[in-house]
Amino acid sequence: MHLLAIISPSTTVQSLQLLILRLGVMAMKNIQGIYQNKHMHWVGDGFPVNNLFSYDRFGQAISPFLLLDYAAPYEFKPTHAQRGVGSHPHRGFETVTIAYQGEVTHKDSAGGGGTIKTGDVQWMTAGGGILHEEFHSPAFAEHGGLFEMAQLWVNLPAHSKMTPAKYQAIESTEIPVISLDDAGSYIRVVAGEYQNAQGAASTFSPVNVWDGYLAAGQTQKFTVPAGHNTLLVVMRGEIMVNGSDRVGSPCVVVFEQADVEFELNAQTDSKFLILTGEPLNEPIEGYGPFVMNNKQEIVEAIHDFNHGKFGQLHPDA
Repeated sequence: MHLLAIISPSTTVQSLQLLILRLGVMAMKNIQGIYQNKHMHWVGDGFPVNNLFSYDRFGQAISPFLLLDYAAPYEFKPTHAQRGVGSHPHRGFETVTIAYQGEVTHKDSAGGGGTIKTGDVQWMTAGGGILHEEFHSPAFAEHGGLFEMAQLWVNLPAHSKMTPAKYQAIESTEIPVISLDDAGSYIRVVAGEYQNAQGAASTFSPVNVWDGYLAAGQTQKFTVPAGHNTLLVVMRGEIMVNGSDRVGSPCVVVFEQADVEFELNAQTDSKFLILTGEPLNEPIEGYGPFVMNNKQEIVEAIHDFNHGKFGQLHPDA
């Protein structure tokens, strides 16, 4: 059967893409760019990170995502000192912290808090305003060891920017794990959906956060929703994308929005994130820990923070 024979004038772009996919002739997503940042900087005294992407550089091409910092494995010596970042504010977006190795203890002015351990995820909605602090857990600080984390910022739609702050502490056992092959490759569905498995996190706009691992020599095709912006973050290893582009680590691949499928082949054991999201198509105005839609809202955020409207962190009992 010819493809043209089953296309009607009312066929939408999305339904056409799905039809082509079913017929097995789907074009691979083109790569818009491959970006690497090997410059490490410290956030506080506990998080040595590489910033792999940010909205001030990529803008709407990565919406609704704003930035990602990757803390590659770093050996911390045992200490009784507190390492991390003290009290600071956020407004207008969400922070997502994925713990690969090590532990972080969190406390915020909305009453959220706790310790995220290896495999856990902390999904914090700053919304209308929150103060929080993040430190290595006392147990991790005392024993020391390898520390590895990723922190993603997800923008909030304009109508939800002032939503009440909240905190989702997601334990590793709550995150669906999808086996990809017999070699140990997998996808953890942190948010969104993969192969009918629903992600553990609730979100304000359609996003997928897939935490993946591909064993050396394995190949896997991934299909993402039509119309989503799509990013591949390679944190460890080396991956061949669509059989043509070799991507090392740490690195981010930004795909063009057209088409819905791409292929990954692991040259070595590789750890990565696949991020997809429906673009918000709204103005982005950021200033440090505040991300809003215009300058006046930034001015209001600074005023509210200076006047104590973000609440306060209560000392431990």
